[in-house]
Amino acid sequence: MKKRSLLFLINPKSGVHNKRYVPKLIDAYLNKELFDYAIAETQYIAHACELTKSAVQQGVDAVIAVGGDGTVNEVARALVGTDTALGIIPCGSGNGFARHLGIPMDIKSAIEFINRSVTVPVDYGKINGVPFFCTCGMGFDAIVSRSFAEGKRRGFIGYINKALHDLVMYKPEVYEIEAEQGAVKNKAFLIACGNAAQYGNNVYIAPQASMKDGLLSVTILEPFSVVDIPILIGQVLSNTIDQNSHIKTMNTKWLKIKRSNPGIVHFDGEPMEMDAELFVEAVPNGMKVLAVRDWDGLYQPVPIYKQFFGLFSGSFPMGIADGFISLPWQNVDKGIVNESEVDSDKKLVKKADRPFYKK
Repeated sequence: MKKRSLLFLINPKSGVHNKRYVPKLIDAYLNKELFDYAIAETQYIAHACELTKSAVQQGVDAVIAVGGDGTVNEVARALVGTDTALGIIPCGSGNGFARHLGIPMDIKSAIEFINRSVTVPVDYGKINGVPFFCTCGMGFDAIVSRSFAEGKRRGFIGYINKALHDLVMYKPEVYEIEAEQGAVKNKAFLIACGNAAQYGNNVYIAPQASMKDGLLSVTILEPFSVVDIPILIGQVLSNTIDQNSHIKTMNTKWLKIKRSNPGIVHFDGEPMEMDAELFVEAVPNGMKVLAVRDWDGLYQPVPIYKQFFGLFSGSFPMGIADGFISLPWQNVDKGIVNESEVDSDKKLVKKADRPFYKK
C-alpha cells in the first residue's frame, strides 16, 4: 500500500500550548507504515498559507495545521478547491473546527486520530466571497469578536469578559433576510450561519449543522430580557439553543442579508468590516479533511460534566488548563515533562478517550 504524504505546519507562536515537544510526539506516535512526513515551522504572518500552497503544488496528501484557530483557518483557506486534505492538531483556545471533526484535544491522541483517518470531502461557507469553516455572523457575536481580537486575554474566560462588557452597550438591529424559504424582516440580537455546530470551546450556536449536507444552519436570536440570559447560557453549552423561544432557525444553501449600514461581521471569530448587504453561501464538498471513516458530518455534543472540566482550557495558568489538576500526561505538550521522559517512557502519555463522533 502506498504511503500517504503529510506536512505538519507548526506555528510556534499561536494557540495556548507549548509546541516544543510536538515533533518528538509526532515521531513517537505517527504510524510510519502509513505515512511519510515532513515538519515545518511558520516564521511570519501568511507563511502558513505560502507553505500550504507549495505543498499542494508538490502533491502532498494532507497538510496538518498545528496551532490555534487562526493557523487552522489560514491553512484551510489555502486548501479549498484542492485535492490536499486538512488535518488538525488543535492547540488553540476555541478549536471549533477540530471539535466538530471529533479530533481529541490532546496532542498525542490527535496524532493517533490521524493514524486512523481517511480523506473526506466537506462543505465550507463564504460571506461576501470570504471563506469560513465553522461559523460566520453579524450582530452581537461580531462585536464581541472584535473586542476579543483587540484584547490580550485568550480562552473562554477572556471571551466571557468581553461579552459581558459589550452586552451593556449593545442594541439589536433590524435585518432584511432572504433565503430559499422566502423573505422576512427581523429585529435580531445576532444572526449566525453555521457550517459547524459551534463557535469553539463547546459553545454551540447551530446544533443541527452538518459539514456534509450542502446547507448552512442559520440561527436568528431575537431580543431577550436579562432574566433569559441564564437559560440561554445553559442552552448554548448543552447544544439545545434551537429550543429557545427567542430563536428562529432554518437550513438553506444561501442567504441574503441587508442591514441599515455597513458594519462588523465575523468569520470563524475573525472580525471584518463589510457592506450593508451580505451574501452567505454554502460550498458543497468544497474541501477535503482528515476524519474517521463513515463520519456523517454531524457533531456529537460533549456531555456537560466533561465540558465543566475542559471549558476553561487556555483560560488559566499552565497546570490548571484542561482541568483542575496538572497530570503528567497533560504536561508533555506544555513542555513540563523533560525530553528524556518523552523519549524513554512513552507510558507517561495516557491513552485518551476516543473522540465524540457519531457512528
